[in-house]
Order: sequence, then C-alpha cells, then structure tokens
Amino acid sequence: MTSSQGPTPYVPGNILITGAAGFIASHVTNRLVTRYPNYRIVGLDKLDYCSNLANLNPSLSSPNFKFVKADVTSADLINYVLSEERFDTVMHFAAQTHVDNSFGNSFEFTNNNIYGTHVLLEACKVTGGVRRFIHVSTDEVYGETDLLTDVGNPEASRLLPTNPYSATKAGAEMLVMAYHRSYGLPTITTRGNNVYGPNQFPEKLIPKFILLAMKGERLPVHGDGTNVRSYLYSDDVAEAFDVILHKGVIGHVYNIGTRKERRVLDVAEDVCKLFGRSSKEAIETVHDRPFNDKRYFLDDQKLKQLGWEETTPWEEGLKKTLEWYTNHSDWWGGVTPALHPHPKVSIAMPSHDYDGALQLLARGRNMGTGLKFLIYGRTGWIGGLLGNLCQQGGIMYEYGTGRLQDRGALVRDIARARPTHVFNAAGITGRPNVDWCESHKTETIRTNVVGTLTLADVCRENGLLVMNFATGCIFEYDEKHPQGSGIGFKEEDKPNFTGSFYSNTKAMVEELLREYDNVCTLRVRMPISSDLTNPRNFITKISRYNKVVNIPNSMTVLDELLPISIEMAKRNCRGIWNFTNPGVISHNEILELYREYIDPGFKWQNFSLEEQAKVIVAPRSNNELDMTKLKKEFPQLLSIKDSVIKYVFQPNRKT
Repeated sequence: MTSSQGPTPYVPGNILITGAAGFIASHVTNRLVTRYPNYRIVGLDKLDYCSNLANLNPSLSSPNFKFVKADVTSADLINYVLSEERFDTVMHFAAQTHVDNSFGNSFEFTNNNIYGTHVLLEACKVTGGVRRFIHVSTDEVYGETDLLTDVGNPEASRLLPTNPYSATKAGAEMLVMAYHRSYGLPTITTRGNNVYGPNQFPEKLIPKFILLAMKGERLPVHGDGTNVRSYLYSDDVAEAFDVILHKGVIGHVYNIGTRKERRVLDVAEDVCKLFGRSSKEAIETVHDRPFNDKRYFLDDQKLKQLGWEETTPWEEGLKKTLEWYTNHSDWWGGVTPALHPHPKVSIAMPSHDYDGALQLLARGRNMGTGLKFLIYGRTGWIGGLLGNLCQQGGIMYEYGTGRLQDRGALVRDIARARPTHVFNAAGITGRPNVDWCESHKTETIRTNVVGTLTLADVCRENGLLVMNFATGCIFEYDEKHPQGSGIGFKEEDKPNFTGSFYSNTKAMVEELLREYDNVCTLRVRMPISSDLTNPRNFITKISRYNKVVNIPNSMTVLDELLPISIEMAKRNCRGIWNFTNPGVISHNEILELYREYIDPGFKWQNFSLEEQAKVIVAPRSNNELDMTKLKKEFPQLLSIKDSVIKYVFQPNRKT
C-alpha cells in the first residue's frame, strides 16, 4: 500500500474516540485533550462494566471535550452522531476485550467487536468527511508465537487467532481493510501488546494481582504460569497513539509493543515483592483457560521509525500502578466477581447501560424534526392498523422486536428506532378469547402487567410518552351506574369488575400506571372496524355466534378513534382516557344494522346472561363509559351508532 500523506504531520480538527471511558482510550483521550487544546474531541462510550466516566475526569471540564453516552452497535445513533458532529478523525477503541469472557459469551464479542466496527465504518462511509480512521486491534490476532524464536511478528504476518476474542478482532480488521480498499476509507490499524497502569478494570492480570495482594489473598496463576507476555505502561501507549495519529501512514498497520517479556509467574512474583510477601505462600496455580497462547511477541521497529520509544521501565510502571490502586481502591466499587481466577462478568447489557442509550436518544431526539413512532404489537390487530395509518400519513414508524418484559430488548429497540413516541398495542387478550387467560395466568401477568410496566418505566427514564391501549372491560353496571341510565363510568372511577382474570390484570396495571406521568392510557371496549373479515372485530364475532346476549355497551370504532390516538400523541395527552364512541349500542342494534346493510337474510337468537354463563368460562364485562373528557377534546367525535354506520356498514354495504 502507498501513503496518501506527505511528510508533514497530520493535524486533526474534530476527533471521535469510541470506548473513551475504557482503560486505554481514557489515557489517550486525556492526553490529547490536555496537549492539544485546539482539537475538538468527543468521547463516546456506553459505560459498560469495564469503563468508568471517572477515568475521564482530567478531560470532563475542558472546553474542547464533550462526552456522549452511546453504543457503537446502535446504527441509527452512530449515524446521527457522525452526521451532526462532522468528525474528520475517528479513533476506534470500543470493544469487548477480556479473553475469559469470550469463552463464555462469544456472541457478545461478535456483536460488539465485529458488528460495532461495521456500524462505525459504514457511518463514516455514508456521512463522509473522515480523513483518518484509526482502528485499535490486538497482538492476539497473530496467534501464538514460537517460544524459541527471537523474531517478533511484523505487521505483514498472517492472522491466526486462537480464541473467540482475537477472532472477532481479526474479523473487525478484515472489515477495516475492506472499507479501505473498496471505498477508500483512510484507515490505520494498530496491534498492541498488553497494557497496564491506573484505571484498569481488575479482571486484567496486574490490577487483579494488586487488589488481591492488598486484601492479603492468594494470587491465582493460570496453568503453570510459564505463558509469556509483554507489558507496556499506559502513558507510553497513549504517547504511541499520539504519534500514530499525527505521523501514521494511511493504509498501514502499526505494532505497539516491547521486546521486554515476562512470564505470568514472574509478574505475580514481582507483585509479591512489592508487598513483602512470600511468593511460595501467596501464589496458587489454577486450571488454565480452554486455550491459552504461550507467547505473543511483536516486531516494534516500524513504530519506532515514526519516533516513538518506550520510556517507562517495568519496575517504575508497576510501582506507579500499585500506588494508584492503593489510593483508589474503591474506584470500581464492588469487584469481587472480577477477582475470581476465571471471571464470568455479565456483558450482555448491564443495567446502567439503559440510561446510556436513553440519554443520548433524548439528546438526539430533541435536535431532530418530525415524528417517529415505535409501535409494539406488530402481529396484533390494533398494532397493524397503527402502522397502516402511519404509512398513509407519512409518519415514520418502526415496530418493536423485543418482548415487553425484556427490559434490555426494549432499550435496544429504542436505541435502534430513536422514536418521539411509543405506542403499546401489545398484550394478551386470549386465544380465541379471554377464557384462555383463566388457564394461562402466568403468561397473562407476564405480558399484561410486567411487560406494560417495564415499557412504561424504560420510556419514563427517557422522557418518552407511551400511548397505551388498555381496556374499558374493567367495569360492570352497578347501582350508581345502572344499565340504560346514561350514567357512565368516569376516568377517575375505580374498577369494579372482577369476573375475568384478563380484566383483573388490566385493572391492576392501570392502577399502577397512574404513578407514571409519561403514560396515556386509552380504555378501548369491544373494538370494531370496517374489516368484517377480521375475527377480532366485535361485529364479526357476534355475527358468527348462534346466540347472543342483548346488552347495551360502550364500543370503540377503530377507524375513527385510532387516528385520534395519533392526534392525542401529538397533543401530548396523558393520564387515563375512556376511549370509545359516545353513547351505547346493543348487540341486537348492531345485528339489525348488519342485516340492513350486509345480509338481508341474516337471523340470530338471543339468550340470557345465565344461559351465556353455561358456555363461557369467565363472565364478560358490560358497561357504559362516560365520554365527556374525550368529547371535549375532540368535539367532532361521532356517537357509536353514527360511527358504526359511517365507518363500517356504509363502506361494506351490499348493493
């Protein structure tokens, strides 16, 4: 490859550093922010378990630095950040890096290290303007080095990774190379030895040994401890990236290494010496990794030709690191699981990452324009109709893919979609009806209660309004609201119908949702639409029954009211709303209209509630809802009978 840069050092203006709150990247970030006040630097990090915003304390108050909480795997977020900030330089450190974790959760390494890199490369390609993309890789991509050779791996060596972590880093490198060759993206790749120093999460060898020694515990050495590694102090590595940033040649790879090697056992013994402990008593051997490379050895001459040299002796660096951990023993909080010989830290989606994705989403959403809805309930009736309405109205929308009870999945949906509003049309109503819920109570609770509350809570953390389609089937006619009186149940009334488990779950969650000021609850009843082929349509249902009861009820004509729900979202409506057409209509009145408009020969029979009870498992709710609140907000709202005629029967009239 040939250089596209002359001998004049490259001078960046606007730098993005991913994984900035992690160990190595924080040292690089703090160095660049301090040494180059004319550079504008944005640090991006999802604040995973091994990163810490405090690592960036030297930079946080600097006028040339800004921190953004985000995940590189969130394509929409990354595209937004790059298009808004117009970076000319990207330094890509973000990655999962702990080998032990990769043996237990390799898919997450593929997602973060390969897919995350691909997202970033594509965003750079699409947005344009990037003049230098520095991809941070590892010496482990070369695979194991022969113990007897004194020749380190040069940058042109074949990549022969031996564990899931290094395989994902090699895969990411292939993408970087492809984008350089196919699209001309100006890339540089680095491959570094092990790094140690302040701020490092203690799952790594040296801080783990130091913290265990501080606690008077034994130091676990994998296998026989003869595996050889090379270690560089963090300040020297930060300087190396400084040099590569300014003097590196586009299209080239640079090893960041040292020829000074140590066995893992030697490292443990050196730590013991600093604490005045007997290595024979303090060191214990534990079972090895599934595969543990014996040696990584790099040829470091290419970087030295750019003017970089290692300056911190091992003894000095180790002492500085010990002093830092002694003074900052609580830097990482509770780290006992990480000190295990083979830590299995969960890295799929830590709880504090929810806020990370959500904070950036809020920032991005406020800067954006227009509406975008995230809709749950894609396969459901109302959810499908909402999507159609958005399409017809030119409103951007996406369907959620996660289950409501899966908090992490909801966060990822929101991170992907970046909505302005969330519509919840998901829920269990029963298959084919609410009787199903009587024998599937756990499943009903999981979706209708836990799922709905989880969605409301995630959206509240992000300031998102949730339009929640609920039910009005939580009331029944009583002495204060007798049938035929025209006195309906109001929004503030407490549910009084306990006949079905389905209704119980909906009443329970509605009461809890009163505590969430970001939720608009819409009480739907006996929904009707112009699609008379849909088995969920109340008209379709009763037209197929042999016998029906004849009781007046409040009902919801979706063709009229779903567009109103979208308008309510625009108006920022909140709280509980009865969501039916004004007035009531009976089963017989509907079937009479069906006979008049659809099937002149249609016949049916009535039976009593007592007779109905013999053929159903759970009683059904019958009531009238007071529509004063919604009618005041939307005076044009038609009565139930007029709405059914206009939106259902006239369009379907048989001529």
